[in-house]
Amino acid sequence: MSPRIAPRRIPCLAPEGLSAQGAGVRHGSSGAERPGHGRITLTVNGDRHTLDIDNRTTLLDALREELKLTGTKKGCDHGQCGACTVSVNGERVNSCLCLAVMHDGDTVETIEGIGTPDRLDPMQAAFLAHDAFQCGYCTPGQIASARAVIEEVRAGIPSHVTEDLTADIDLTDAEIRERMSGNICRCGAYSNILAAINEVARDTDRGTGQ
Repeated sequence: MSPRIAPRRIPCLAPEGLSAQGAGVRHGSSGAERPGHGRITLTVNGDRHTLDIDNRTTLLDALREELKLTGTKKGCDHGQCGACTVSVNGERVNSCLCLAVMHDGDTVETIEGIGTPDRLDPMQAAFLAHDAFQCGYCTPGQIASARAVIEEVRAGIPSHVTEDLTADIDLTDAEIRERMSGNICRCGAYSNILAAINEVARDTDRGTGQ
């Protein structure tokens, strides 16, 4: 079996043969009262929500338009910029590429669930300390991916630049750049983002991270 390679992010496309209309049937739309709609349940940032939505609705639009969680951004809407990155069942995804009905019963974490102004997540604090943003539009996706990068390395998931698949993975600058390459910062704050991730990784290794 070939080793799992850490993607720039995990694609979230409908399985072959599952159309947008068919998705609602597969994910329990029997309770939906309108044709072409599906009733789904999502646990988002610890809160359980039941939504009756158009089967064509992306997870991104469900979060932003239905649940009013606008921290997750719509950038390219083609899965190329990473501004819409969220965690689904512990893995980062491009929410603009996911149909919401594909995630009935799943657990989603957005930037709103990562930290609060009074209690920042260590990655959020590091981004502030290193000025790892300018306009801030891409920052929620950057933070979501940055936290996932550290977890992927902890889990021993190699990337395309990992040289030795049999050894523990070192979180080198090359590893971070490769794993973050799906998140675009049009302001060019990449060096500061790299510094923020390195700081959190070091603090975590020393046991000082939250």
